Amino acid sequence: MSRAVVVGAGPAGRGLAHRLLEAGVEVDLVDPHPDRPWIATYACWTDELPGWLGEQSIAASVDRVQVRTPRPHSIARGYSIFDTGGLQRALTVTAARVHPHSAAAIGPRSVRLDDGTDVHADVVIDCRGGSVRHAPRQTAYGVVVDTDAAAPVLDGHEALLMDWSISQDDSSALPSFLYAIPVGAGRVLLEETCLAGHPALGQDELHARLERRLSAYGIGLRHTPVHHVEHVAFPLLGASRRPWRADPPRFGADGGLKHPTTGYSVATSLRCADTVAAAITSGTDPTRALWPWQAVAVHRLRQRGLGALLRLDADETVRFFDAFFAMPPALQRSYLSDRDDVMGTVAAMSAVFASAGLTLGTRVAHGSLRRPPTIG
Repeated sequence: MSRAVVVGAGPAGRGLAHRLLEAGVEVDLVDPHPDRPWIATYACWTDELPGWLGEQSIAASVDRVQVRTPRPHSIARGYSIFDTGGLQRALTVTAARVHPHSAAAIGPRSVRLDDGTDVHADVVIDCRGGSVRHAPRQTAYGVVVDTDAAAPVLDGHEALLMDWSISQDDSSALPSFLYAIPVGAGRVLLEETCLAGHPALGQDELHARLERRLSAYGIGLRHTPVHHVEHVAFPLLGASRRPWRADPPRFGADGGLKHPTTGYSVATSLRCADTVAAAITSGTDPTRALWPWQAVAVHRLRQRGLGALLRLDADETVRFFDAFFAMPPALQRSYLSDRDDVMGTVAAMSAVFASAGLTLGTRVAHGSLRRPPTIG
């Protein structure tokens, strides 16, 4: 029987440990706070979810989402919001040997804990996140309110993926949009989001923008009951531009499974966990299984996409997303979700260049030829 050490018990690490155990692999799970509750809001396109994930992990699902650029776009693709606590409970790891310690040193076959203990295995997978400091970041400030309070924003729809319809006073400033999604229990998250910035917008600025935006919809945030406040800030790039060369292997958001232009990673990590588990049980290299040449190529193209996005001003960003969401859903999906669809990703990027107009299309194309800022 194979034995693996999984370092990190966030969604990617816990998900991987869960699927390894299901595959019959002995697992040591290393995390200083393995049972710390997850409080972030995670979402994904419904068709990205692995078939083995139960309904208890989902707080809400909708059949379509809206985008305002300010031209309205209705995206006929299911969208799901995780029940974060339900997901954490569903990813059972009771059969694992849990070590409530930090990893002081990590090697290909062993992990030294902060108490000096060495844990040995056939393979070590590093699933820790948040190690990147000097990378483009996504930031957001959000509030959870009753569905009735959010009604003026939703305007009869269930979910609003992006609302760019209220212009900023300064088109040269870093842009942000409103994200409005149901989170279950008759509540909605209203979140002002800076999709990508280097540096990104701070919480105070996002808070102020959210209040101004909601005020334009007739919602006085200071007079609206708020059930929860959410602060978001994370790097859009992993620990390496070439995660397929990491030794020991990295997995999850910091291991190249985060989409660098959207920030989504949870569903991809859950879906890829079985790929890693199958490689380990068969005695093959999990990194090679996770990173065929097609996935490497798409990852590089997506990094170029982030480089282009970072070089657009507010007006150009809105026009870019107007062109993107005017594309056929199949092309949107290729770019947003299919991590090994090289031709689909190229076709989607080319379609945006073509439909954005000569000036913007040329600017986006030139931006995509440059790498995003150095990470580290």
